Amino acid sequence: MKEMGRIIGIDYGEKRCGVAASDPLHMIAGAHDVVVYKGGKQLLDALNRICADLEAEKVVVGLPLNMDGSRGPSAQAAEAFAGKLGARIGLPIEMWDERLTTKTAEAALIEAGTRRDKRKLLVDKVAAQVMLQHYLDAHSSDP
Repeated sequence: MKEMGRIIGIDYGEKRCGVAASDPLHMIAGAHDVVVYKGGKQLLDALNRICADLEAEKVVVGLPLNMDGSRGPSAQAAEAFAGKLGARIGLPIEMWDERLTTKTAEAALIEAGTRRDKRKLLVDKVAAQVMLQHYLDAHSSDP
């Protein structure tokens, strides 16, 4: 099977972004990093470096829809960020429903016995991993 570039998953937040990356065959998502930033340019530069270092072919940005499926302020902010990111890095950007990924990530970290102070540092990248794995699973039958 031919190796492809990685798919990067991003859990966008106003101060921190969790980053996950697929394996080259797009089967397994792994937590990669948390980017803590003060300004949009700093974030875009950091994500551009990560995408280049990991030889990304696509980026999936989590879309925090409301439980009823509507788009609130957080979803609109994520969509605006995705537009800026796509313009900066020149890769295809897809939005993917990320409802409950943070809760799933927190539950997994608690079950693993991760201390509370450590969970706060890890939850964003684990949430990105959960979201990206859902995306990969949904697209696993695509050619």
